[in-house]
Amino acid sequence: MYLTMFLSSVGFSIVIMSVWPYLQKIDPTADASFLGWIIASYSIGQMVASPLFGLWSNYRPRREPLVISTAISVAANCLYAYVHVPHSHNKYYMLTARALVGFGAVFQTCFTLIGEEGVTWKFLRLQLNMYTAPVLFGALLGVVNIILIFAIFREHRVDDMGRQYKSVNSDGEGTSNAEGSIDHVAVVALNILFFVILFVFAVFETIATPLTMDMYSWTRKEAVFYNGIILSVIGIESVIVFMVVKTLSKKTGERAILHAGLLTVLVGFFILLPWGKKLPNIQWQEIKNNSIPRTAPSEMLAPFWNLPELQLSSNHTGEPVGCPVTQSWCLNTPMIYLAQYISSDVLIGLGYPVCNVMSYTLYSKVLGPKPQGVYMGWLTASGSGARILGPVFVSQIYTHLGPRWAFSLICGVVVVSLLLLEIVYKRLIAFSVRYGRMQEENC
Repeated sequence: MYLTMFLSSVGFSIVIMSVWPYLQKIDPTADASFLGWIIASYSIGQMVASPLFGLWSNYRPRREPLVISTAISVAANCLYAYVHVPHSHNKYYMLTARALVGFGAVFQTCFTLIGEEGVTWKFLRLQLNMYTAPVLFGALLGVVNIILIFAIFREHRVDDMGRQYKSVNSDGEGTSNAEGSIDHVAVVALNILFFVILFVFAVFETIATPLTMDMYSWTRKEAVFYNGIILSVIGIESVIVFMVVKTLSKKTGERAILHAGLLTVLVGFFILLPWGKKLPNIQWQEIKNNSIPRTAPSEMLAPFWNLPELQLSSNHTGEPVGCPVTQSWCLNTPMIYLAQYISSDVLIGLGYPVCNVMSYTLYSKVLGPKPQGVYMGWLTASGSGARILGPVFVSQIYTHLGPRWAFSLICGVVVVSLLLLEIVYKRLIAFSVRYGRMQEENC
């Protein structure tokens, strides 16, 4: 099951860093706002499918929804590799492919070595490059996953303390029925908290590539490569956090660790707020389109915008780099220093896995030994809703208002979630503990 989740996560994250440059390459009409919909489409499909597949798993062997959803993801990844083929509306084909992957980033850096051109097999009309190789690799992992599910997957039923039922019926359900009602206030609160956790991380992974291209004048290939390295390091950090947090939770409890994780994420986004005086470089191509000579020095352009520290960015490859003038905030918002960005990555990479695993742990314990398929489906759906709104939110706010507004609003959302956690703190307890207390009170 760990491997299944790993392969599933790789299938999602393996293309995140390259979506924006790939979108720009196949369809120049797509802007940063449409990127938000591309990222969100995965979660739209996931949000629709999760409750349905959860209900399916309650009444049928779990192999069935696992295999079908993985097969859909494999097909969608193959579609993604072919979105360059149509002569128009390519961005909508990419949107469809990502939605289907959701219905069903860690290796991205390795694939940048293939380059943007890569290898083309004309008889298959397939381009194997730094954008398509990751999804094809994800499709291969999906096939491996399906084989492993059939070969070694066995179902077991356990209660909220991890104790296995002695008997399992023909449908895979435990024959021991738990008495007592679920605390729906705690369930709703955890769904909201999980929404916030996924929302802020969706913002982080969506904005990483456009932000670094705007702030540091990175090319498409550089943005994918460097962010891939950063994401890989964060992935390693997350694995270490997962191993440590299990031991730590036994001493401090899941609720306290969830609280600490949210605080860490808050600090991570607070660090991203622009505060210096240096402005980001401006794209040469945008300047040229505004009828200002390419050879004009910065001091000639400064009086035009009344911005004495304005710098213009050019690139020997001819690819426009820097912050586009079409984003008006580029002309008056200080750049986010690379040290800020990396520090934020480290903190968010620390806080997010803590919040994620503690949310799942608390949620499963609150539900107890009752069939959890539908409830888990709703939890996944709330996370999918966050992945829908997060990319759309940040792409719109970032494009029109800039990073200062975008990250300030994110900080506000995290603060509200911390307040909610304080309100429901005492209710986030295991089903068996709650039911035991209720029995004692009744006695």
